[in-house]
Amino acid sequence: MKTLSTLFKNNVREYGMLIALIAVMVFFQFQTKGVLMKPVNITNLVLQNSYVITMAMGMLLIIITGWIDLSVGSVVAVIGALAGVLIVRYDINWVLVVAISLLLGAAIGAFHGYFVAYLKIPAFIVTLAGMLIFRGLTIALLRGESVGPFPRGFQNISSGFIPDFFHYQGFHITTMLIGVILSVLLIWLDMRTRKNQQKYGFEVTPFYFFVVKNIGITAAVMGFSYLMASYKGIPTVLVLLFVLITFYAFITSSSVIGRRIYAMGGNEKAARLSGVNTPRLLFYTFINMGVLASLAGLIVAARLNSSTPNAGDGMELDVIAACFIGGASPMGGVGKVIGALVGAFLIGVLNNGMSIMGVGIDWQKVVKGIVLLLAVLFDVYNKNKSA
Repeated sequence: MKTLSTLFKNNVREYGMLIALIAVMVFFQFQTKGVLMKPVNITNLVLQNSYVITMAMGMLLIIITGWIDLSVGSVVAVIGALAGVLIVRYDINWVLVVAISLLLGAAIGAFHGYFVAYLKIPAFIVTLAGMLIFRGLTIALLRGESVGPFPRGFQNISSGFIPDFFHYQGFHITTMLIGVILSVLLIWLDMRTRKNQQKYGFEVTPFYFFVVKNIGITAAVMGFSYLMASYKGIPTVLVLLFVLITFYAFITSSSVIGRRIYAMGGNEKAARLSGVNTPRLLFYTFINMGVLASLAGLIVAARLNSSTPNAGDGMELDVIAACFIGGASPMGGVGKVIGALVGAFLIGVLNNGMSIMGVGIDWQKVVKGIVLLLAVLFDVYNKNKSA
């Protein structure tokens, strides 16, 4: 049986970042005199970070392969601009525009992926060029001005909420019911995983840790559900994020393609000699990033209710930082979806908390830069210690 200290040592990065997130939230809860954890602010926190979390899922896979994508902020801008032009200026149905935008995002990802995977040009150079190209196309499409507003259906991508089927005034009962169902499901899945590990002779965590962990997770889910239910309920975009997180968690932990991505990031030559078509796999990884960046562009446009030339400006830095803070290694081959999620929320809480406190954007950037540097130093320290 694993001891608690051994368990923490083997997962020091994941647990360390989670503890850091909790500590930062407690700090800002006191510093903002309780504003941080108010239902309306928690909802805003989810909405403000939805596009970062969306792109972090794709960026994580690229970082695991050992590369990086600097163009995502500009892709967000150009997709948002295209959506604005097609919906507002040409009055095209927004559902069709969403489909067109996602296809264009896939094409942009394929554009980057072809140069990186098949022509062997470093991703840093290719995506830096893409960042400039698509930012310029954004300004050209919008002619330097904002375009909006959007129809209500399109706005609901980011600003809508799931309906309350009980129609109770002042409290969203459907949200609480979803929280209960999700808590039961998570406990059941964890129990099933534990039984399977025991069945096949794998080491499992101590039973007391299993109980404490599930109590903590249930408390967090129900607490979050209560805060959401006290305002307007679960945002539509949170449902979308849940689907994405579940899908990519499965891909990275339980699929053949996920194991191949980790293998390629750990040792590309060995993976290729083992029969993995590494150029094609890398190509698909960039296509995936393009689709998620385009989805984030639609979310940003829907949230702002307009397409703006400076949309997504600097967003790539938050996305990359979320992955590295969440445990992904700059060397490739290491990273988890849950870690990227924790990193994204840590960045989001820092942004939100400092904004509430009135900290200037200049010092906000300083703090985020220090946090990113400390996270990478932590990764290098652990690698050297285990070497």
